[in-house]
Amino acid sequence: MQMSLESLVARGEGIVRLKGKTAIVTGAGSGIGQATALRFAEEGAAVVCADVDAGRNEAVAEEIRAGGGRAQAIKADVTSDDDVADLISGSISSLGHVDILINNAGQAVIGTAEEISGVDWDHQLDVNLKSVYRTSRAIWPHFRAQGGGVILNTASVAGLIGVPGQVSYGVSKAGVVMITKNMALDGAKECIRVNCVCPGWVPTPMVDYHLSLLDEPEAFRARLEGLHPLGLGDPMHIAAGFLFLASDEARWITGIALPIDGGLTCGLNAED
Repeated sequence: MQMSLESLVARGEGIVRLKGKTAIVTGAGSGIGQATALRFAEEGAAVVCADVDAGRNEAVAEEIRAGGGRAQAIKADVTSDDDVADLISGSISSLGHVDILINNAGQAVIGTAEEISGVDWDHQLDVNLKSVYRTSRAIWPHFRAQGGGVILNTASVAGLIGVPGQVSYGVSKAGVVMITKNMALDGAKECIRVNCVCPGWVPTPMVDYHLSLLDEPEAFRARLEGLHPLGLGDPMHIAAGFLFLASDEARWITGIALPIDGGLTCGLNAED
């Protein structure tokens, strides 16, 4: 999917909602992370793009800079304590302060409890869930010292409802929902707001990769579309949810798990 800062600005929505704010976006090299980094830059934020893929990560930061925004790229593996510590300290050093942390890095391991190895199970939960703890723990003292901050996490509809063949992914995303609620309670007195979004299926490189492994990927894609009453979404729909939750308009919102799923979790779609 081709996205550019210029095309976003052309929509005429204005660069106002995050003016003067700074943000870290993990998993910024593609998909939802890329869309969020672009949208935040459009709205005036200085963005640190963090991703384990240095090439794609730098390309997103360069796209933001080419469109007149402020961005830098920091290569980071969110399963590494050292990388996360360097990411947080480096971002604070270069930006002066950080207002918003987007915990978006993730992966999907497909399989049932019988099929998934213990190694894959552990890695899935490390990337998707423990990384949220790891980055939040690292930035918490900074947020406390400056009188507040915003942590936003990428969960999934698979963390709200069961999905066949996605046991470790679903467990990891359900964990993201619950760590969000607990951290929201822990951070409230320090003005640290914590929320998460629960995307439905949107076209991202991760989704496309798993579809490519299927015998009939287009048939499965059509089935996925049928599960969403409003049809399949776009990474920019998720970025818009993050934008609202990061903005001052959401200053009285904390601890929520916001489905952005085209109606998927409403219930059975009669047309499916």
